[in-house]
Amino acid sequence: MFAKLVPHPLLTVLIVIVWILLNGVSWGAAVLGLILGIVVPRATSAFWPDRPLVKSPLTIVTYALIVLWDIVVANFQVAYLILFRRGDDLQSHFVTIPLDLRSPEAISALAGTITMTPGTVSATLSADGRALLVHCLETDDPEKTVAEIKARYETRLQRIFER
Repeated sequence: MFAKLVPHPLLTVLIVIVWILLNGVSWGAAVLGLILGIVVPRATSAFWPDRPLVKSPLTIVTYALIVLWDIVVANFQVAYLILFRRGDDLQSHFVTIPLDLRSPEAISALAGTITMTPGTVSATLSADGRALLVHCLETDDPEKTVAEIKARYETRLQRIFER
């Protein structure tokens, strides 16, 4: 009964929390968020034949905090670049990140995280799903950038979705 009403409980909880954060803490926001949290996963459940398994739910919290911190820091870095550096002085690069991730959900989360962080954007995923092309607004060491992305994000996503 519960599984039929709430086919993706984590998605339901996420929708409710995001809805409340976007609309303010109130009973009305909570009720509407709960309605959306039930209706949206049920309406889209046909597109989710295999529910993604979360192997380490607590790692999600640390991952979210790291991503939020990185977004704040990157905003200041990009603001500095825009205000105090000339465009032709920037060391922009496309870097290829070889992926150890295999889960489509984990790869999507990594690509989304990179894009949400100012100064980087996920450009494309290779046809075989083993590499992600990322554009960096400013990097003097592309190999170091790849290593940081793999260490900060990919290893945690592996713990969340694959281990």
